[in-house]
Amino acid sequence: MEYEVITERKEETKELGKRLAPLFERGDVVLLKGDLGAGKTTFTGGVAEGLSIDEKVISPTFNIMKCYFKGRIPLYHIDAYRLENQNIEIGLDEYIEGDGVCLIEWPMYIEKLIPDDYLEITINNLGGDKRRLAFEAHGDRFDALIAKLKEAK
Repeated sequence: MEYEVITERKEETKELGKRLAPLFERGDVVLLKGDLGAGKTTFTGGVAEGLSIDEKVISPTFNIMKCYFKGRIPLYHIDAYRLENQNIEIGLDEYIEGDGVCLIEWPMYIEKLIPDDYLEITINNLGGDKRRLAFEAHGDRFDALIAKLKEAK
């Protein structure tokens, strides 16, 4: 199943993440695709708020991963950008297959670690703060999740 949303402001992109968060379950994997500055971390900040995580979400580019444990379920935010052409056997699979929801930016650099079932979100900058978020389900679990997101408009 596929679904597309246009947001006009950063706050709307964040709010969309916040609306999606209650639908996440432990073990869910979300791939975030989009150019630098597309809004992947902004969206993730909304997911964190929706999971009742009080910490400010910042890009994990230099850390590779940030973990947020104080919420409804843990949030693992991976930025694989710096792992291009690198050894990816650094334990990320433990978090990807872990007890929280895992959002992965630049997933193409760790493809071998991605499970068969996941939600893919591609964020495109349409100019200014306007964004197109395209949701694509990979697996029945995420077909159902997108259906619930559509209903919750």
